[in-house]
Order: sequence, then C-alpha cells, then structure tokens
Amino acid sequence: MRIGELAARAGTTTRTLRYYEARGLLSARRDAHGHRTYDEGDLRLLEQIRTLRDFGFGLEETRPFVECLRAGHPEGDTCPASLAVYRRKLAELDALIGELRGVRATVAAHLARAERAVDALAAEALAPGGPEPGCQLGGQGL
Repeated sequence: MRIGELAARAGTTTRTLRYYEARGLLSARRDAHGHRTYDEGDLRLLEQIRTLRDFGFGLEETRPFVECLRAGHPEGDTCPASLAVYRRKLAELDALIGELRGVRATVAAHLARAERAVDALAAEALAPGGPEPGCQLGGQGL
C-alpha cells in the first residue's frame, strides 16, 4: 500500500509516517517509480506505536516494541527490552501517583482551612454588630 493509504488506515498523517521513517521506527520500501510502499506489518507497527503513545509513552520508548515486532514476535511486548520499558514506565507512574497524592492532600488541607475560615466569618457576620456584607460566603452575603 502507498503512504496515503497507510496513513488513512492508521489514523495518522503522511507527515507523521515520514517522521517515523526518519527516526527509524518505520521502514518504507520503494516501488519501481520510487514511491514508498508498506504492508500489513507496517500497519501493525503503527498500531503498536499509537497504543503506547496513548498510554503516555514517549516515541523513543516505543522502539523496543517495534523492534520486537520486526523480529517476528506476535506481540511487541514479548521481548526483554519491551518488558524493561514497561517496568520503567510503571516506576515513573508510581512516582507521579505519589506526587499527585501529596498535591491532593495539600489542596484538601487548604480547602478545609478555607471552609473553616468561611464558616467563622459567616458566624461573625450573623452576630449583632458583625461586619457589613461584602462577599458571598457559604451561600450567605457577608
């Protein structure tokens, strides 16, 4: 198949395919007229790259999976190098999840503090001689 057909079937652009070729992730063959030609195996490589990219893998991180498929394995993640990339990605994700949990805890603490302050201001505003209404706090004008 020609580059336009492969791009359409893979849901990408011809520019992306040329970029992947320049990066060594895709190898085009040339027909008698010098046009790039591809086969179903190339489509499979692109599907593997897209799946990994959708998971958040960097383009270079897809290389071991592509090489595994090129070596004739039925799946791109059945080679030791692919497994190593999975392990590194899981470690990165675990670290990121830990960081996000910390950020979440900090935001939750700020929210709790702010809600207590709002409640205190609302109670003060309701007291005789309290401050004049200036903003909406807890659904009440202050």
